Amino acid sequence: MHIPRHLPRLGLLAFLSVAGIRANPIAPAQPEAPARTPNIILILADDLGYGDLGCFGSRAIATPHLDRLAREGTRFTQAYAGSPVCAPSRNVLLTGQHTGHTRIRDNSPQVGGTPEQFAGGREGGNRLSLEAGDFTVAQLLQARGYTTGLAGKWGVAEPGTVGTPGKKGFGTWLGYLNQNHAAYHYPDYLDENDGTRPLPANAGGRPTAYSNDLFADFAVDFVRRNVGTPFFLYLPFTVPHERMEVPDLGAYAAQDWPADAKTYAAMVTRLDTYVGRLLAELERLDLAGNTIIFFTSDNGPVAKPRSALLNSAGGLRGTKGTLYEGGLRVPMIVRWPGHVPAGRVSDTPWMFADFLPTCAELAGAPLPAGLDGRSVWPLLSNPGRLADPRAFYWEYPRERLHQAVRLGPWKAVRYGMDQPLELYDLSRDPLETTDLAPQYPERVNEIARIMSSSHQPSPHWPVN
Repeated sequence: MHIPRHLPRLGLLAFLSVAGIRANPIAPAQPEAPARTPNIILILADDLGYGDLGCFGSRAIATPHLDRLAREGTRFTQAYAGSPVCAPSRNVLLTGQHTGHTRIRDNSPQVGGTPEQFAGGREGGNRLSLEAGDFTVAQLLQARGYTTGLAGKWGVAEPGTVGTPGKKGFGTWLGYLNQNHAAYHYPDYLDENDGTRPLPANAGGRPTAYSNDLFADFAVDFVRRNVGTPFFLYLPFTVPHERMEVPDLGAYAAQDWPADAKTYAAMVTRLDTYVGRLLAELERLDLAGNTIIFFTSDNGPVAKPRSALLNSAGGLRGTKGTLYEGGLRVPMIVRWPGHVPAGRVSDTPWMFADFLPTCAELAGAPLPAGLDGRSVWPLLSNPGRLADPRAFYWEYPRERLHQAVRLGPWKAVRYGMDQPLELYDLSRDPLETTDLAPQYPERVNEIARIMSSSHQPSPHWPVN
């Protein structure tokens, strides 16, 4: 099987060497890959906060099906998105590279790109699309004989480019290519298999066909049509992302909350019902026992009064668009009966870049070159196992390059490659309240070296 190779990257061993980290010599051997090739389902919420699910502490929003998924699987309390905003986070998830190496590092490039195809009644800006050399998890699994499907928000390619889902490993798909388009939950059309599907029921602004309901229908139909073959189903729903639109408020109509908080909660609960539909269909088709399900969110919640009211960030510092824990840490649930322990909770960190190599191990596929993530199958199958120490890296290009590193219990953030670094001990200070940089200069220097070595310059985001 031919797998495209990326430009040379800093390999994991070299990265650890630069970071001054050595693998634990007494760590137990990794378990072998599972004997059976599982179906793989990845469900991705949009702007869902760490604290928005009942199983992650919410007392405001009802999520019974996701709570059940957590009881029947393992809940990971220190899982991280690829970025604090949408497009780069999805790029990390799909390619196994962190944002120091990914093509897309912010929602819009500072230089280059192509005009976006959907402006929503406004003049659109430029967007960056995946290119031919960007290899995705769907391409990897498709080459291993998986049937692949996508329903929801793509957000990493404009129409007519080589980065659309059909050119990146998805055999069938329905959703939004442009992320501005994805903010409209009652659109006039959806993108479908490199064409479009008109939605005349929504013509003239009529709120009739709710796009996420259609994505749930796609998911159920997809598993029905693929009972006899291994499949990969990617479901990047667009709820609870703004705009605040939902067919009905349900039980939240009676709450004494602002209107947008009621709608947000109803959107999360509606997402939960989609998960319930899918779980029921897997059981009906006797597929649950050979299907691994990942549920997570693309980044933290937006900075709105409703987020504070609903405790969407779970008490963590920061929100979407920041490199503090509230912008990066996301809920993560993984279920595979008989393989991933039920009712367990793990606080071992891992991140979106680990998804592709994990799927490669599950499918018995060779890894492409240039990955920043690694397979966490040993952790999924044994959540109590201590992982070998490693560093996690994020960058977010703004007026200056924002960077963050997680190294063991240490979390560091800086707002420019020439700016001072903030240092927090998450084991003692999970809310990132006390900057310890003045007390630990050697640790600061170590992490600064990791930040410098992890960043590969991009022509689309000149820094400093």
